Amino acid sequence: MPGKKILVVDDDPYILMSLEFLMQKNGYSVVVARNGTEALQLVQQEIPDLVVLDIMMPDIDGYAICEFIKKQPALNHIIVVFLSAKTRESDQRKGLELGAAAFVFKPFSTRSLIKEINQLLR
Repeated sequence: MPGKKILVVDDDPYILMSLEFLMQKNGYSVVVARNGTEALQLVQQEIPDLVVLDIMMPDIDGYAICEFIKKQPALNHIIVVFLSAKTRESDQRKGLELGAAAFVFKPFSTRSLIKEINQLLR
């Protein structure tokens, strides 16, 4: 998986920092966005291989970002993994219907998250 680029999007600075460290430790190139607006800019500038995406953010929510990615021909190959405290089945179903490859619930196990990402980026 070396050389793969991951965009991590979360408005919680602690989660952002720990995920950035985790992804780098596992050999990924990492870009971070602290809100939906930054995420939309970076996904188009950086064109990552995978996006780890929170749903609840103060400006643009993760669902809208996922939908944007999946509707753009130049971006729709990007793998989206939702990482969210929204644990209702309807929330998960909505994320997967929008094109996400996986839905991971907060609080999350870093081991299971990185395993999921490694499998998706094979």
